[in-house]
Amino acid sequence: MASTHQTDLPFHDRTDFEDADRGFVGALEPGIITDTNGRVVWDNDAYSFLDAECPDTAHPSLWRQGQLVSKQGLYEVCEGIYQVRGLDLSNMTLVEGDTGIIVIDPLISAETAAAALALYRTHRGDRPVTAIIYTHAHVDHFGGVRGVYEGPVPILAPQGFMESAVSENVYAGTAMGRRAFYMYGAALEKGPAGQIGCGLGMTNSTGSVGLIPPTVDVTHSGQEEVLDGVRIVFQLTPGTECPAEMNFHFPERRALCMAENATRNLHNLVTLRGAVVRDARVWSAYLDEAVTLFASETDVSFASHHWPTWGSDRVVEYLSLQRDLYAYLHDQTLRLMNSGMNGAEAAEVLVMPPALDQAWHTHGYYGSVSHNVKAVYQRYLGWFDGNPARLWQHPPVEASVRYVDCMGGTDAVVAKADAYAADGDLRFAAELLDRVVFADPSHGVAKEHLAQVYERLAYGAENGTWRNFYLTGAYELRHGIAEAPPAVGSMEVLGALTVEQLLDAIAIRIDGPRAWDEQLTIDWRITDLGVTHRATLRNGVLSHRMVGEGTTGADLTLELAKGQMIGVLIGAPLDQIRTEGDLEVIGRLLAVVESPDRGFPIVTP
Repeated sequence: MASTHQTDLPFHDRTDFEDADRGFVGALEPGIITDTNGRVVWDNDAYSFLDAECPDTAHPSLWRQGQLVSKQGLYEVCEGIYQVRGLDLSNMTLVEGDTGIIVIDPLISAETAAAALALYRTHRGDRPVTAIIYTHAHVDHFGGVRGVYEGPVPILAPQGFMESAVSENVYAGTAMGRRAFYMYGAALEKGPAGQIGCGLGMTNSTGSVGLIPPTVDVTHSGQEEVLDGVRIVFQLTPGTECPAEMNFHFPERRALCMAENATRNLHNLVTLRGAVVRDARVWSAYLDEAVTLFASETDVSFASHHWPTWGSDRVVEYLSLQRDLYAYLHDQTLRLMNSGMNGAEAAEVLVMPPALDQAWHTHGYYGSVSHNVKAVYQRYLGWFDGNPARLWQHPPVEASVRYVDCMGGTDAVVAKADAYAADGDLRFAAELLDRVVFADPSHGVAKEHLAQVYERLAYGAENGTWRNFYLTGAYELRHGIAEAPPAVGSMEVLGALTVEQLLDAIAIRIDGPRAWDEQLTIDWRITDLGVTHRATLRNGVLSHRMVGEGTTGADLTLELAKGQMIGVLIGAPLDQIRTEGDLEVIGRLLAVVESPDRGFPIVTP
């Protein structure tokens, strides 16, 4: 969260640095990865500035986290288990089996995953990939699968993986992607005054994203699988850091993978990019269950981000503090809610216990106490705080025009904001200047002054994602909306969807008002699946259901493979597709499908 620089933290304790360096085998040199066209998709060397002392433009605690997280290379976790860290936002773990290796979480991009695998093979030999495990359904844990997939092998994932992956990466993908651009500081220069990581990792890679659906579902805790001679015991943890997630234990290696449920920071209960609100109560309970199930038989705990913890006693203490972290946030927020506080009020007064505050791995480098408290409130009570004055408020532009008018006009509000900023009340200065920008977006002085306030808020933020939001806001106020990284790999992700998910993805893009008077029915006979789905557009709603063979009454019937269906939905011609009925119907459907704006404004109206 944003705060004054903390001076009472145990900066003398170098245990994290010793653990982050432990087991080092070798680094990728240079730490730069390109795609087939020579475009840089990952540059870890750009963070070499973190070797210096912390400047005034960064919170010392966040700077320290950046120094730790920017370490890259191949590391031995224990005999037979290795991690590649620092080649993407997440870690890729490689477990040596009887004949090859099991890959856990193949990063975001095929290019970074392939480079991580090559780094492993440089030092450990050319072992084939014999299985793949996705710990959960966020893109940094499956998107690079094409970089390690070498032929048909088992791919394991928690039950509900595909539904969760589609919900975040397709249904709400455009809005989340735009906000993630702020969250990870994609437009910012890497440096002491710019992007210094995001706490969970340094940033996202920008290579080719793919998705190969799992072939084996983990459906319950206690499920055991043997992959390439390696026995694995699973713990299903739905509703924690991801709706579909799992931890798992390697009994013979005495090693525990905690996925993203226990990492070296306070995580998000709802991310700033947006997500389904996570259940802190359940999260805490599953951490406690992991201690009960596995800790006594564990010598090392590792995760999909950051560095491991060695020693059974240390693992128990680490997981117990992480458990207490989410339980305290949940329980105390509920207590404050039930005393009458709304989310913002509770976030302002909730203070973490000293034992948690003094542990580095509970600090809000990625999530924060402030926005996690609001997330708990949102989960239980929603957006409305119960005050009727906030039940039907004006949207930002209309409200801002009225506020500025009440306060004497644009110049008067800017002067007031400058006075608050001079007194150190940057939060209210930002609120006032934001009103001016939304009331009068052409006011260059207000935009520049707001950018300066955002910079000052960023430099005091311990939370990496808050810093990136503030600095990206400042950047776009000065330079306009930054160009997002190219969208790559989307066709493969679409190809992994079911027919129902494809039709749902189109349904959420129907421009309702334009489609009010349109009525049509299309039957999709999917030849390679042997099923027919009927899609009906009526009252601005595209609904669909499976129908039996020989069902009649459609305006248009398309007989095609699922791969061809994707082409039709994005406007490809109907060549080599058998059709019955009115061919104009598909054009009428596509005419009311809206193309989302990947660069919609955020800090301006």
